[in-house]
Amino acid sequence: MIKFKTLKWKNFLSTGDKWTEIDFQSHSTTLVVGHNGAGKSTMLDALSFALFGKAHRNISKPQLVNSINGKGTLVEVTFNVLGSDFRVVRGIKPNKFEIWKGEEMINQSSHAKEYQKILEQNIIKLNHKSFHQIVVLGSSSFIPFMQLSAQNRRDVIEDLLDINVFSKMNSLLKEKNSLLKEEIKDNDYSFELTKDKIDLQKKYIHEVEALSNDQIEEKQDQIDEAQDQIDELNLEINELSEEIETLSQGLEEGLKKNNDKKQSLLHYKAEFNQKVSTLVKDSKFYEENDTCPTCSQDIGEDLRSEKLASAKTKASELQEALDNVAEQSALVESTLERLNDASSQIRDKTAAISSNSREIVRLQGQIQNLSDAIDKISGNDGDVAKSKEDLVELNNQKDTLFEKRLYLNESLSYNSVILEMLKDTGIKTKIIKQYLPVINKLVNQYLQILDFFVSFNLDEAFQETIRSRFRDSFTYDSFSEGEKQRIDLALLFTWRQIAKMKNSVATNLLILDETFDSSLDHEGIDNLMKIIYTLGDDTNIFIISHKGEMLDGKFGNKLEFVKDKNFSKIKGS
Repeated sequence: MIKFKTLKWKNFLSTGDKWTEIDFQSHSTTLVVGHNGAGKSTMLDALSFALFGKAHRNISKPQLVNSINGKGTLVEVTFNVLGSDFRVVRGIKPNKFEIWKGEEMINQSSHAKEYQKILEQNIIKLNHKSFHQIVVLGSSSFIPFMQLSAQNRRDVIEDLLDINVFSKMNSLLKEKNSLLKEEIKDNDYSFELTKDKIDLQKKYIHEVEALSNDQIEEKQDQIDEAQDQIDELNLEINELSEEIETLSQGLEEGLKKNNDKKQSLLHYKAEFNQKVSTLVKDSKFYEENDTCPTCSQDIGEDLRSEKLASAKTKASELQEALDNVAEQSALVESTLERLNDASSQIRDKTAAISSNSREIVRLQGQIQNLSDAIDKISGNDGDVAKSKEDLVELNNQKDTLFEKRLYLNESLSYNSVILEMLKDTGIKTKIIKQYLPVINKLVNQYLQILDFFVSFNLDEAFQETIRSRFRDSFTYDSFSEGEKQRIDLALLFTWRQIAKMKNSVATNLLILDETFDSSLDHEGIDNLMKIIYTLGDDTNIFIISHKGEMLDGKFGNKLEFVKDKNFSKIKGS
């Protein structure tokens, strides 16, 4: 419940630079009187401006500044909500807007509209329309409930019943659904795009696999060809090794033996040749000399013949030995030639084995390179493997997008159901339906107190049905101004009672602006006073009227506004 405490203003409309202050809680009922233009209704404009930033009457913001002083307009209202004291200060020239909770000012938002929302939605929980249906009933710019549009009537009822949160939820859900639809649209686009990417990736993998298989087959053929060459070379090496083994058998020993024999034969041949030379020399000596050159004795014919015959015999023996040596030497040379030829063959075959071994190593390296290339093509590092990894990732993305699509569509469907419930024809209507009988009952009770005996009924669309005792049907516009005012008063007190029941926008303050001056007769005034007297001590009522003489003595307090040097003020202040 909002308990308004004080209101003060200066340099506001016809008020000068001295504060005019009203204590709302000093009396239960207060009569506010004064001549036309004295500033009676200024308190309404000041209160409305302090709370909502605009006057109660149709007055623009620049016109609220006192025209004589032209600046320094300030309005300040204090009130209590749920045990917390608040103070709202507004000013013009310079502009000022402050909300204080106790001794601490609430942090101002970057925009005045946001700051105003904090005041209306979080603190007083009243908007401008609801304020004028619950707190004020006037004859100036006040629009009675029955003259509001159907939507504005709904807004007032929702504020009273504190169910406007459903409208806010409805608005927020609409925004959320709009974002969800955009997100679903983006998700569908991404999903279809991912599907296209998957199809392209599969086609690419198929083409790469076909190309890779051809490459693998070609390289495998090269491997097989190289392996065949290696097998042939190994076979040739085996054959050469066997031949070398065969050739090597006794080769080294034979070479040594025959070389030794050759040396021996050469020695014998030299020795025999020396003997032949000595024998030839001796024979030539005996053939050419008749006397011995050493002893000078004659050489006999018999001795010469004997010596020559002996030399001839020895020469024949030596020749035979030389022929034998020559024959053996020829045999040794033949053997050595054969053995050297075998050794040469071994060297050639060994060189061929080395060459084949080097070729095998080269072919094995080629096979390894080809195998690595095959592994790269078909293995984890190949194009196909990488493309398949990308395909798995794309499928995971598609699954994620599909799950998100299900979630978003489910959220949209869920929100759509909630939106149906939050529509004016949904849960709010059910709540309003529960309160309509109470509202209609209270209105009719207040109408009877005001001596207006009709049956008043509001339906769920807030359209009225009014029946007389003869069951004739009427509308609000069918009645006179006095009868309309009775209906307006009945609705005003009904809204206050509903607000009190709900404890949502209930307030201690009630201001009736010239209500007693318009279409109420004496009996109507008496009936209205009956209602006022039943409101209780927790209500502070202010009656603004020109009929002070008629109402004197009916209220606990009286304020009189007067003009002093063209400035409005409260008499006696």
